[in-house]
Amino acid sequence: MAALQTPEFWVAVGFLLLMALIAKPAWKAITASLDSRADKIKTSLDDAASLREEVQSLLADYQRRQRDATREVDEMLANAQAEAERTATEAAETLADSLKRREQLAIDKIAQAEADAMQAVRNTAIDVAVTATQRILTEQLDDAAAAQLVDSAIAELPNKLH
Repeated sequence: MAALQTPEFWVAVGFLLLMALIAKPAWKAITASLDSRADKIKTSLDDAASLREEVQSLLADYQRRQRDATREVDEMLANAQAEAERTATEAAETLADSLKRREQLAIDKIAQAEADAMQAVRNTAIDVAVTATQRILTEQLDDAAAAQLVDSAIAELPNKLH
């Protein structure tokens, strides 16, 4: 019991009582502060998570748009190439048709020129034959032979007309 009489003992008891009195409100303040800070950290983490999800959503959206744009560009290129091939094919067909028409026109013109030349040769041959026959008849045929030829031609006329 002598220890109860010493001032160190009472200072220690007073210190412990003071600590007990101060500890409860200090503990509440410290835990409230820590809880507040934990709530802020949790809110920050939640915000960061929602921002991350939003960014991932935007990234996925942009990647989808990029894929769509790439696909559209590929389709446009394929369509343009198909259109160019079709146009080239049509142009080749049109050229071939035009060449065929021109070739046929040239063949027709050549055939017409040949026919005209043949007719000119025939006409010239007929003119030469008629002229030669006239000359021969006038030089070698006397009046009696001419009259006999005319009479025989008249007699053959009904047979040649039927």
